[in-house]
Amino acid sequence: MGINHWPEDQRPRERLIRQGAQALSDAELLSVFLRVGVRGKSAVDLGREMLEEFGSLRTLFAANLHDFSKVHGLGSAKFAQLQAVLELAKRSISEELQINSALSSPQAVKQFLQLQIGNKQYESFTVLFLDVKNRLISAQELFRGSLSHASVYPREVVKTALSFNAASLILAHNHPSGSSEPSQADLSLTQTLKSALGLVDIRVLDHFIVANNQIYSFAENGRI
Repeated sequence: MGINHWPEDQRPRERLIRQGAQALSDAELLSVFLRVGVRGKSAVDLGREMLEEFGSLRTLFAANLHDFSKVHGLGSAKFAQLQAVLELAKRSISEELQINSALSSPQAVKQFLQLQIGNKQYESFTVLFLDVKNRLISAQELFRGSLSHASVYPREVVKTALSFNAASLILAHNHPSGSSEPSQADLSLTQTLKSALGLVDIRVLDHFIVANNQIYSFAENGRI
């Protein structure tokens, strides 16, 4: 039975308007995005099927067009819509960081990084370049690697920071197939970058490691 035939107080869209998006399950939120289901399945059923196919929202959001389209009822149009929604969310948070100090908006920084690198299947080393008031100038993926390794060159980080006239920055990288705990190599790299950037009077405010739904902060754990 289609959602239009459900009692109004059970329909996801009406519940979202009345109670807020947080009141809906993942499948119900996906149904609002999908708008319609397919023959024999409501939009909520299709949302559940998407979660079963990909295992989590994170892997769903990271899926390429080929994998996304394996679910009956999904295709290039829905894929494009989903990518647009994710990009709009990223840009919205980026605007907040451009207006407010990153130090006063730690949760926004984490949300931005989750969207920026949390879903990537390769290791990405990204830097948030900040002005004298710790507001975002630009976020740049400077290095990328295989599933478990990305080579990072301090000289390039310093060069890019100077090109943006950054006063400080935040380092970030992801662990696509591991935990968010830093390795010894992560700890050594952070200190190397902190020293190199200190020579040109640029501060490293934090280094985040994003893994699955976890984010490790060097600053919060006294390691920077």
